[in-house]
Amino acid sequence: MPSSNRIALVTGGSRGLGRNTCEQLARRGLDVILTYHRRDDEATEVVSRLRAQGRQAAALPLDCGDSTLFSGFAQAVQSTLTEFGASRFDVLVNNAGISHHAAFSDALEQDLDALYRIHFKGVYLLTQQLLPLLSDGGHIVNISSGLTRIIYPGSSAYAAMKGAVEILSRYQAKELGPRRIRVNVVAPGAVQTDFSGGIVRDDPVVNRRISAVTALGRPGLPEDIGPMIASLVSEDNRWINAQRIEVSGGMAI
Repeated sequence: MPSSNRIALVTGGSRGLGRNTCEQLARRGLDVILTYHRRDDEATEVVSRLRAQGRQAAALPLDCGDSTLFSGFAQAVQSTLTEFGASRFDVLVNNAGISHHAAFSDALEQDLDALYRIHFKGVYLLTQQLLPLLSDGGHIVNISSGLTRIIYPGSSAYAAMKGAVEILSRYQAKELGPRRIRVNVVAPGAVQTDFSGGIVRDDPVVNRRISAVTALGRPGLPEDIGPMIASLVSEDNRWINAQRIEVSGGMAI
């Protein structure tokens, strides 16, 4: 029997912000396909949690920095959709990423290339590859960073790639408008996860520094971001398009 549920695909969905996003989407009745890079044990745990909520869920391996894999990945998505009783999915969240910290004068070419492959080239080409499987009237959410607004020394390479994604998102919104596909950017501030080696969560000096410049007095949590994304892709927000929405608790205002 064909699936009557909306389906989301979340890259980097096995941990951190991606994991919470998957859980929040499932709570709102969406079935979920998530990707993971290496930690299949974490991905399996997330799938189990989503299925316990009564949702269909699957985890597919993907290195978002290797565009040669994207065609085969799209075929795997299509097969998974068939297993779900569907032919299209409705929400794409481009969340997967890596961190980088180095002064502008010290950043290495290979690091810049890695950031480009994952944060911009990967988002661009993977979305392009998945477009035939994305429903008309669907929604793309590209994850950016508060660092495109908040200038924090040592983040130039990472933030520049996220800035490129923000520009790309507006072009996508314009060009995909005839298919009624909405495209928005969610830009989290500093969040307490294992991203960047867990520095925001585990380093008390960094944690206090961020708390001091945040209006709400603390760094973010995954639970602050996932519900916002799930709400954004709902019908309640169907008229929000081509926007950058920062979710930072009022950091550096």
